[in-house]
Amino acid sequence: MRQFLLLLSQIVVIGCAHFPANIAMAQEIALTFDDAPRDSTQRFSGLKRSEVLLKNLKKAKVDQVAFFANTSRATGEGLARLISYGKDGHLIANHTHSHPDLNKTPSSDYIAEIQITDQMLSALPGFIKWFRFPFLREGSDLEKRNTVRAYLSEQKYKNAYVTVNNYDWAMDALLQKALTEGKSVNYETLKNLYVEILLDCIDFYDRMAQESLGRSPKHVLLLHENDINALFIGDLVDALRSRQWKIISPIVAYTDKISEVVTSNLFKNNPGRIGEIASDAGAGNSRGGLWHVSCSESYLASLFEKRGVFKSQLPLMGGGLAPTLGPTPKPLGL
Repeated sequence: MRQFLLLLSQIVVIGCAHFPANIAMAQEIALTFDDAPRDSTQRFSGLKRSEVLLKNLKKAKVDQVAFFANTSRATGEGLARLISYGKDGHLIANHTHSHPDLNKTPSSDYIAEIQITDQMLSALPGFIKWFRFPFLREGSDLEKRNTVRAYLSEQKYKNAYVTVNNYDWAMDALLQKALTEGKSVNYETLKNLYVEILLDCIDFYDRMAQESLGRSPKHVLLLHENDINALFIGDLVDALRSRQWKIISPIVAYTDKISEVVTSNLFKNNPGRIGEIASDAGAGNSRGGLWHVSCSESYLASLFEKRGVFKSQLPLMGGGLAPTLGPTPKPLGL
């Protein structure tokens, strides 16, 4: 028996030697959506976008995400949409009333915005006392930052940080601009590029976390309640799972030890919690250091053009437009 156990231990050691030491195990990430409920667009009415997003989350078997609400739009249909998110088991949290920039707003006015939203959301299903700073900006001077931090602490609000920053909002803005200009959209190319960019951002911040923390933390992905996410969130989830990522609830994500970290450096533009921690540890606060290359509107516009995501529709003889170029988008369960 002793010889058998010795042989077994040798097999285990030899087997483990075949796996690289730097493989990240148990990668976990939660999905969060800012700026709900957003207005109607060329592609979707606000109500249809919410329906598509909920349907695609359910199809992808994502049980719980968090929506950070701006209550200036949370009336009538907008309020009904937030309620529908809560009734579907998702979380509703505070993102101020009108999305002010703390860098440009007196702390007293900013706190008033938090209070308005707290009063409007507190009775909704799924409401949770989390606060996410608009633009992720926590104040560019110590007085503002410390005043708002103290208020949130007094009111038992959790700072709902993100660990993975990205410019999904800029990708959606390019889509809306193309639709407004009457351009055709190659939705298959758009989907693939969206997934590629977000996976790159997730890998970028996970590597930064492993360098700063020595581990892969429970991540929080920043997204927005917009058309591009409604259309392709299921594809992103499938791609993450194919890479062995686990989709977790934001409640679980915020149990990570980094939720207890109080960072010290000030940022005009905040890269997210991992970037904050890396900066406190001495990493350079630059686009090349704490920001993924795709966190640039000009970079994304150039990349979309290079990949041929949008094309102008050619006029026909006698007026009108030529048939739409590129593949027709799939129904996506609409």
